[in-house]
Amino acid sequence: MKAFRYVAQGAPLERAELPDPVADPGWVVVDVEAAGLCHSDVHMIDGLIEPMCRPPFTFGHEVAGTVSALGEGVEGYATGDRVAVAIIAHPQVQASYAPGIGVDGGYAERLVAHASTLVPLPDNVSTVHAAVATDSVVTAYHAVRTEARAKPGEVIAVIGLGGLGLNGVRTGVIAGATVYGVDINPDTFEAAHAAGARECFTDTAALADLRPDAIIDFAGVGSTTSDAIDAVRRHGRVIMVGLGTRTTTFSNGSLIRKSVQLRGSYGASKEEYRQVLGFIADGRIEPVVEEIPFADLNQGLDRLRHGKVRGRLVTRPRG
Repeated sequence: MKAFRYVAQGAPLERAELPDPVADPGWVVVDVEAAGLCHSDVHMIDGLIEPMCRPPFTFGHEVAGTVSALGEGVEGYATGDRVAVAIIAHPQVQASYAPGIGVDGGYAERLVAHASTLVPLPDNVSTVHAAVATDSVVTAYHAVRTEARAKPGEVIAVIGLGGLGLNGVRTGVIAGATVYGVDINPDTFEAAHAAGARECFTDTAALADLRPDAIIDFAGVGSTTSDAIDAVRRHGRVIMVGLGTRTTTFSNGSLIRKSVQLRGSYGASKEEYRQVLGFIADGRIEPVVEEIPFADLNQGLDRLRHGKVRGRLVTRPRG
């Protein structure tokens, strides 16, 4: 089967021909119909994040497809079932089962997935939308609904209006909050307004007069988190999601004087992923995606690296 493999830090992913995977007891083979491209893969290639597995390794953790083989003991699934592979991070992180993180992922025509991570897809949810929802949508959903606790009548702000940020805006709107967006690139504003943002700014400082109850930082480049602490209301909540830099420096005075709650947010639960699929099926969430050929995977990752992507890139390894 065709795949793209991580072979060394700083090097482009390498095309490879690999044997078809075999399902061990408790596992299934999934024919990958869609795989989303995530900025964290770029961070691992560039050395900002240390991969769990040694190279050679197959990245790609946003995966949906069709079950093509069942390992011994797997019940409740059959060949031909449309499924997504959930990245389960709550109540406990199950990174060893996560595709593209703990086991070979979706930048390949097939992969093996533990049966406990499978989620059946509603008939009216495409594999493309289901794939990006496993991280780009549900990670934003968890950050806004669970960590930021967005609710009706509140004002929240989203920093970074890329793939996750746009889904964060939409999640806040669904929660009943008034949502504002921040991004240094005003070209992102149109999509943010379409997702329901009341207004967008290029500078986080513009939020201060709005006194947001919560600010979710999907950029995570250091200054964004510091600026969020300065802009959020007293007793407000700042949620860090983005991994744009290894370290962050902020004013202790603002954090302490305003009694700001600073939290990190990582991933989501399997139940939250099911809820997101329901919102997609109902038309309340529509992920912004752009499909690229599998052969252009490295070019797509390079576009992510240089901030030239609106929404989420998706590829179809099986063509």
